[in-house]
Amino acid sequence: MTAYRNGEISHWMTARHEKNGPAGPPQRRTGNLPDEPQDLVIVGGGLTGLWAAYHAILDRPTAKITVLEAKEVGYGASGRNGGWLSPLIPGNRAVYAKAARKRGQDGAAAVASFQREMDKAIGDTLRVLREEGIEADQRQGGHLRVATTPAAMKRLELTYAADLAGGYRAEDLEILDAGAVKKRIAIGPALGGLLTRTTARVDPAKLVQGLAAVVEAKGVRILERTPATRIAAGVVTTSRGAVHATTILTCLEAYSGQVESDTRGLGKRDIIPVNSSMIVTNQLSEAVWERIGWQGHECLGDAAHTFVYAQRTADDRIAIGGRGTPYAFNSGTPGRGQVDARTVRTLTERLELFFPEVRFSVEHAWRGAIGVTRDWCAGITFDSHTKIGVARGYAGHGVTATYLAARTLLDRAAGQDTALTRLPWNDHDSGRWEPEPLRWLGVHGMYRLFGVADRWEESRHSQNTSLIARFGSRLAGLSE
Repeated sequence: MTAYRNGEISHWMTARHEKNGPAGPPQRRTGNLPDEPQDLVIVGGGLTGLWAAYHAILDRPTAKITVLEAKEVGYGASGRNGGWLSPLIPGNRAVYAKAARKRGQDGAAAVASFQREMDKAIGDTLRVLREEGIEADQRQGGHLRVATTPAAMKRLELTYAADLAGGYRAEDLEILDAGAVKKRIAIGPALGGLLTRTTARVDPAKLVQGLAAVVEAKGVRILERTPATRIAAGVVTTSRGAVHATTILTCLEAYSGQVESDTRGLGKRDIIPVNSSMIVTNQLSEAVWERIGWQGHECLGDAAHTFVYAQRTADDRIAIGGRGTPYAFNSGTPGRGQVDARTVRTLTERLELFFPEVRFSVEHAWRGAIGVTRDWCAGITFDSHTKIGVARGYAGHGVTATYLAARTLLDRAAGQDTALTRLPWNDHDSGRWEPEPLRWLGVHGMYRLFGVADRWEESRHSQNTSLIARFGSRLAGLSE
């Protein structure tokens, strides 16, 4: 394999930096800390924080709002992800339904409401991008999940039924046979698939950087290279000094455990960073694309237990990601994102499985961290006494969920009773992760089991999901 870029945050962020040419990376936002108390301080310059800043400044154009970012806007998952603006709920529907029932709500209705709001968030995000002139290579081509074994096809059929029961509209879903899949994307071993029509592809770095520019133009202060070290009622302590605020929203996701706070949901055992790795190929020729198809620019995934996710980029590459080495001991984060050779090889082999007649080269590899709670469900909290809010735990389904979480946090901060504040992720208690080394053993054990299950199903062309995978899901808290 020829040499490739490794790390440097991500292909998306590197391309964004290089767009400036000889000028190098964009000018850093390193102004002075505000002297006066702020109406709102947002900790974290990713999509959740920037969407919160956007809607807050729209609601109150004269408000004093500051966003604090430890590195640079988009440094975390917001600038490294697979670029799926997807309706997938960030968590387990059964878990949310059970939590809703405990609060005296109709569990099924609560989950269906959650799904409708996720669907609406896709449309709202795309509308804002149009209205604000943010060009993020957005294209609503849907999401195609492909089965390459009979067991995986059965899972997709079950997913189709569960999605309809969980609030999806029938016109947004379609089960495809092998021929219909290959007419869209010529995936050699495809036995069938499930198409979700509402998903859109984006370039995540263009999205987060474009949103940052818009909120700055509206009067929001963004301070990069300003890591928060402690969060308490009315004050965020940073490496450069203290910032005082009436309301504080903590939007750190996988990095939540790095800040000292007594606030619920921010401890190292409340949320852990789970790694996901990506590679991007060379630009493919028109002749190759004629062979592959993919003219609809669908987001592409598979129904394996150790699933992958991919997109055809606006500049005609394939970007594909998967878990790789899933977790670093004691909740270590990925830094600038170097990827081990084994993971690069695994992702390349998945591409070669899908498209055996095409020769690819890897141009860039990187990894990022997603925030995962013990039950793999996201949660929104707001303490009306301290006026501190927290959003965390998207578990890899954050591009859409960040928009919805930001609006929910703002409604909570305003003390409003709205459809968003009644969604079942509000004040959801996910429990706590086990202490080390048990959580390292548990996470790695789960992924080992999933890998064994995939190999079992593929080698035997199994008709049913492996019991090994079912055990792994129970071990991880992914199923009831």
